[in-house]
Amino acid sequence: MDTLSPATLLCRLDDVPDGGATAIEGVAAVGGESVIVVRRGDELRAWLNICPHAGRRLDYAPGMFLLKDELLICAVHGASFNRNDGACVAGPCRGEHLHALGVELRDDEVWLVLRDRP
Repeated sequence: MDTLSPATLLCRLDDVPDGGATAIEGVAAVGGESVIVVRRGDELRAWLNICPHAGRRLDYAPGMFLLKDELLICAVHGASFNRNDGACVAGPCRGEHLHALGVELRDDEVWLVLRDRP
């Protein structure tokens, strides 16, 4: 049976530009890793900021991402990920996925919600 671990506040909704993405640094709930939060209106997606190709960050500068149409593009090797599901659709890791994280919007705050498996 899955259980929920305590939620972690990532940021306020206004910290993520509508139609854009930002990075939240040093998130303890995921081992101190950086987390990408992508927003479209009140719809949010989140992934670890780690490209499955080479294990490097996707941003070209801290919190700055290459976004084109429906793609989030790794600044290092150009892997292109679908902004809806994190699937790599072009580049060196085609067919792989970003590590998805659960997020919830609560009173204009973005919360990370992780599931534990006993």
